[in-house]
Amino acid sequence: MQMRFRETKMIITSQAEMSAEAVKAQSFERLLDAVRKNRTQFSRDQQISAEVVQLMREAGFYRALVTKRLGGDELSPMAFLRMVERLSEVDGSAGWVASFGFSAVYLSALPVATLQQIYADGPDVVFAGGIFPPQKAAVVEGGLEVSGRWSWGSGSTGADIIGVGIKVDGDASGGLPLIAVMPASKVQIEPNWDVIGMKGTGSHDMVVDRVVVSRDWTFIRGGKSSLDEPLCQYPTMALAAQVLAVVALGTARGAIDVLSDMAGARGSITGAANFAERPYFQTDIAKAEALLRSARAFFYEITEEAYTTLLAGDELTARQRALLRLASTNAARTGADVALAVYRLSGTTGIVHDHMIARHMQDAMVVPQHAFLADGTWQNAGRVLLGMESPPGFP
Repeated sequence: MQMRFRETKMIITSQAEMSAEAVKAQSFERLLDAVRKNRTQFSRDQQISAEVVQLMREAGFYRALVTKRLGGDELSPMAFLRMVERLSEVDGSAGWVASFGFSAVYLSALPVATLQQIYADGPDVVFAGGIFPPQKAAVVEGGLEVSGRWSWGSGSTGADIIGVGIKVDGDASGGLPLIAVMPASKVQIEPNWDVIGMKGTGSHDMVVDRVVVSRDWTFIRGGKSSLDEPLCQYPTMALAAQVLAVVALGTARGAIDVLSDMAGARGSITGAANFAERPYFQTDIAKAEALLRSARAFFYEITEEAYTTLLAGDELTARQRALLRLASTNAARTGADVALAVYRLSGTTGIVHDHMIARHMQDAMVVPQHAFLADGTWQNAGRVLLGMESPPGFP
């Protein structure tokens, strides 16, 4: 009798898990459909709509890396990165904004009691923020008084809580920025996002005026997590680079797919053969495919290796950390190179303002411009791989 009860319970649990996965899959498809329909409007509005941010919540982007003890899904970094990559195939800006679901790991450096407050009403909390330039905060009764302006606030228009970079005289942060977290209602968003790609990310300026933040709501960027789950031991700075780099992989894949779909039908005003029949086109599309798949394989290989190491209870080596950063920079640059190659292969089609090939190319070109993926990361990774001392803040 007891055995049958346990078997029945296992079957019910399995069915419930399958049902939950089916709901997530349906939510993800609804999100993809909504992004396809609205991506042009995102660029014109310079931000993702509130309705689509809500669909991102329902699809699990913001609970994915929240630990189970706080009500989240506690997925692996690989699973989350693939979610961001898939969304980026449809629209780079949407993928970029959704990628900040990784902030659950970033925020885990806050005290446990603060984390419990953040997730008291559920794990689907949207975080956005800006670090630079860190603004001086004054010590006052109740905590720190924060004022200033920060740029690059991606996704800030749809956030629940916002973090900004501060510095405090005499603070023992080891030279790393201190982040002050506050309700989004305390922050004024000043729209000024006018760029050539990632137009819909809403990376506007954020202005704070004399907001007092308790010390319990501050943490050192890249600081040690307050939680002991393997996911929270994953290096936050590496993950911050990865979630952006994978957007470039997604946009490049989207560009190849769009070009491949149109290749057989695209004729020429000169009467030449369609693209698919041209030898140079066949060769170059194959090269683009190989280049993208190679970068992607390295990217996910080192991610899986690193997480497997943490699951085993071991610490990552400096080499593994450096490879995470190297694979991210390589993915970002490769994604941009592939998207540009697709644009060149597309002929005059790609120059149309709102054509997806043009949009994917512009989005992909923005990714490696980010400081986390800048040229210096190549040299820094090389130093570590050669057994030299790691530069401050890397990896």
